[in-house]
Amino acid sequence: MEQTKLKELFDSLTLDEKIGQLVQLNGNFFNSNEKVATGPVAKIGIDKEKVYQTGSILNTMGAKELKDIQDRYLEKNDKKIPMLFMADIINGFKTIFPIPLGLGCTFNPELVKKTAEVAANEAAVSGIHITFSPMVDMVRDARWGRVMESYGEDNYLNCAYAKAMVEGYQGNGDQHSTILSCVKHFAGYGAPIAGRDYNTVELGERSLRQDYLPSYKAAVDAGCELVMTSFNTIDGIPVTANDWLLRDVLRKEWGFDGVVISDHSAVKELVPHGIARDEKEAAKLALEAGCDIDMMTATYSNHLASLVENGQLDIK
Repeated sequence: MEQTKLKELFDSLTLDEKIGQLVQLNGNFFNSNEKVATGPVAKIGIDKEKVYQTGSILNTMGAKELKDIQDRYLEKNDKKIPMLFMADIINGFKTIFPIPLGLGCTFNPELVKKTAEVAANEAAVSGIHITFSPMVDMVRDARWGRVMESYGEDNYLNCAYAKAMVEGYQGNGDQHSTILSCVKHFAGYGAPIAGRDYNTVELGERSLRQDYLPSYKAAVDAGCELVMTSFNTIDGIPVTANDWLLRDVLRKEWGFDGVVISDHSAVKELVPHGIARDEKEAAKLALEAGCDIDMMTATYSNHLASLVENGQLDIK
């Protein structure tokens, strides 16, 4: 779409339609069986009318199913803005490769890049636009349950594989054979206390910058288009509401101009983290910190409009 047409379309959107672009749900919300669709709608607490303003969905596979969902969505979406389809592609799409930890043992970034190229081609022709990969969290505690998704404990190799995967997925940008990449989990997710997933991460800034941040930066420098926030806290602040990490480091220092997306329900989880008193405050903190897309909660959908209308959030 031409830039002028895109600007016209943007200017025509209502506040609710703009907010809808910041929400990600899964394919169950768009099931052709309306009775089935009421299940996830009721569970998440989202207005059924707002479902058809959603900007993207995750982890629904198959070209036919995705096309059916897109067709039904566009029938009910006033501005006819197609959804983006995103998915976890960990070690191949149809062709299965060794797990990332196994690929890390090859010490061969070019080979790893080739696996991403194959996965991207298969995913693209199946209707997927974006993958939540590469995961470049450095891990030095084997107790952590997601070690197998990492490339290991070496900073240099992590950076090399981050670059290789991004270049493999995104290639020359041909929409029919490549997909966009989303590096995760920013930041320090692989260093939880006692190896317990979601646990607090206690790192001094020197260790964070010297050992843990370089792999994410390597992905950003390679041109990845999205960054996913991690569940953990850094210096006591959950990353999804951490404006130092998301704005000062990622945006200002590194020059990242792509999209920041939360991990699954991470915006809503600012409440049990104790940093937000309720979902409304969680929405405010996350958006102000620079989290663009709320994955799989109704926190943005239900609260951003009132925050703007009450002057608590700047429409900009």
